Amino acid sequence: MGSGDIFILALALISVVLSGYALWRDETLNWVFAVPRLPAPDPGEAPLFETLFDYRPKKGVAHSPAIVKHGETLSTLWFEGSSEAQPDIEIRRAVLETGPEGGCAGDPETFLTSAALAKAFAPGQLVVTLGNTIQNDAIESSLYATVVSVGGWAMASIAEVRMDGVKPVRVRKLDLSPFLNRSFLVRSPMVAYADGSHALPAYFEMGTTYGALVRLDAEGRVRDQRRMTGTGVKPIQPMIVVLDETRALAFLRDFDDSGRLYLSRTEDGGRHWTRAEATDIPHPNAPVAALSLSGGRILMARNGSGNDADRLELAVSADEGESWQVIHRIDSEAGEARYPMLRRLADGRILLAYSHHSKQGVRVVMFNEAWVAAR
Repeated sequence: MGSGDIFILALALISVVLSGYALWRDETLNWVFAVPRLPAPDPGEAPLFETLFDYRPKKGVAHSPAIVKHGETLSTLWFEGSSEAQPDIEIRRAVLETGPEGGCAGDPETFLTSAALAKAFAPGQLVVTLGNTIQNDAIESSLYATVVSVGGWAMASIAEVRMDGVKPVRVRKLDLSPFLNRSFLVRSPMVAYADGSHALPAYFEMGTTYGALVRLDAEGRVRDQRRMTGTGVKPIQPMIVVLDETRALAFLRDFDDSGRLYLSRTEDGGRHWTRAEATDIPHPNAPVAALSLSGGRILMARNGSGNDADRLELAVSADEGESWQVIHRIDSEAGEARYPMLRRLADGRILLAYSHHSKQGVRVVMFNEAWVAAR
């Protein structure tokens, strides 16, 4: 055995020892969900439904809004530019005011650019375009952004972005894929666990397309990844609703456009997910938004079917997603309305953001459970 072989063998032995030590000292993940505690609404509360923000750029796209809260600042974010996945795309925002007497929004402003993200990347990284961006609930003043360095969405990566006000100060990619760490994207809000940790719903878009639940530690490092797959379909953009400490539902969009909404379930806190199966809910190739209401109900924002496929509707389930009652059709204007995002405020009011006019505008509305109950 030559000196080169001995050196390689020594490196392999060191790697094995270090890996074993890391596994030995690694803490076991807690797979118990944090269950939302939602008090019953005040019976004397008046129904509320109002538009906070309605925006269309003079040209180009304004699409895929999120709702984020950093400190005391509540905002809606979206990506905007000449066309989707183009180099001039930037993340824009409008600050939202939601006082007790009603709400409003500030003027749209640039929030993140490809150049600013590339400058803050560690190690350095080219960023040619940006996509879906959501709040990182685990770390204050942090976001998860879909970034592309080469190619299109199928070559995207998820980046954790630490912010100082409106300036990104540290950006790094999540280690998710062995394929050059490409083809993972983000769209849906995070899931909280009882021990204070979080998981990120994500999806892989190249080849064997699937949804995923990514477990993270307190520093944002990837600790585990669990898949949501389907037979003969490409389930993406999982929207997760926690039912109790161990059970949750994941509503998934079929990238192959089978015309149905898909559902995967977990009974063990997200360790394992059932194969995604078609529900009886007709749905186009588009994501949904969902969250828990008081009394164990679920609220969903989704698209209709047939002639209403480009309209959004709000539906409520009182039996853990088995059946649904449509309570409101949110948009009857010409042009596609899709990509909804829901967020509950600390006072119980609910924000709904969505794209309208075929990805050429963003709207945010606010309502309360009294309005839902009155439908």
